[in-house]
Formats: sequence, structure tokens, C-alpha cells
Amino acid sequence: MKNDTSGTVLPPIYSGDHSAVLLEIRQLIERARQRAAVAVNTELTLLYWHIGKRLQKEVLGGERAEYGKQIITSLSQQLINEYGKGWSERQLWLCLQITNTFPDPEIVNTVCAELSWSHLRLLIGFDDPLKRDFYIEMCRLERWSVRQLQERIKSMLYERTAISRRPEETIRQEINSLRDQGQLSPGLAFRDPYLLDFLGLADTYAEKDLEAAIVAELQ
Repeated sequence: MKNDTSGTVLPPIYSGDHSAVLLEIRQLIERARQRAAVAVNTELTLLYWHIGKRLQKEVLGGERAEYGKQIITSLSQQLINEYGKGWSERQLWLCLQITNTFPDPEIVNTVCAELSWSHLRLLIGFDDPLKRDFYIEMCRLERWSVRQLQERIKSMLYERTAISRRPEETIRQEINSLRDQGQLSPGLAFRDPYLLDFLGLADTYAEKDLEAAIVAELQ
């Protein structure tokens, strides 16, 4: 028997019971931590979006580009004094950029519920919206970490995948299908460069080459 800090006598916990209780408590803690992390990330991203929305009028509404720079510089200095170095000029420009990239608040709500701010910082820099949407949906589907996303972008996954060489409307349909169905279409899956690398095929190949390569790997 053991005493807790209040002097109450606690019954002994047998090893089997202890393991089960410990496992349950760990699961509860991990689930709560995950929910808290998602909530904090969502609030943080939405904060940056709202800041960008407010800056949009001041910065883009100025007649000269220099005017916007002066506002950002001045605000950054004041915010750093009050809230710390996390409010650099670069951070404020990123806030403005995420608002310009996702003007619809419902879209940014949906995206930030599944992707972190670190993911979005990499994605909002794309000029091509289809390319950006491709990586967003792949991130959500494959649960890529920030490092994995960086690696995919660096390896030019989108450019190496056959989808990038199709008409814009076809690309948009593929991405919408990916978003709605939560799975890769056969055409997109079999053009994945990681699969092609695994099978020892180039980005362009004949269907008979793909069939032969799959059979060889299975054997």
C-alpha cells in the first residue's frame, strides 16, 4: 500500500492493470495534445490571414510600392518591441501573401485544419495555382511532413508527373478528383516519379514497359 501526498492510502496496482491503465492514459494525453496542436496551428494561421487582410488595404491601397514598404517596416519595429522578434518584416509580408493566395476565408479555414503554417509558407510562394493545389492535396492525402514536402518540391514532383503536361482543365479535374475522392487516379498514380524510379523507368515510357517492369518486380 502507498500513500499519496494527502496521506490517503492508495491500493496497489498490479502489473497487468498498471500496463492497461498507463496505455489508456497515454492515448488520452496524445489525443489531447494532437487536438491542442491542431487548434493552435489553426488559430495561428488564421491570425496571420487576418493580419494580412488588414495590411492588404494599407499596403496594396498605397499609390507607390515604397509606401507599402514603409508601413511594413514601421509596423514590424513596433510589433517586435511589444511581442518579440517573430514579427519581422518578412513575417508581415508572409501574412499579406497568404491573404492574397487564399482570399476566401472558408478555403484558408479548410486548408489550415490539415496543414501547418510551415507547410503553407512553402506553398504560398507558387505563382501557378494548379501546381500549388496539387501539392496541397498531395500533402493532405499522403500526410507529408514539412521536410517531405520540401523534398518533393525540390525533386520537381509536379513537373515530373504527367499531370503537369495535360491541359489546364484536365489538371483541375484531376486535382478536384484527388480532393473529393481522397485517392490518386490510375493515370496519376502510375506516373508518380517515385514509382517510376522504383521500377527503373524514365518519365516517359510505353505501356508495355510499365507492364514488364511491374511483372519483373513482382517476380
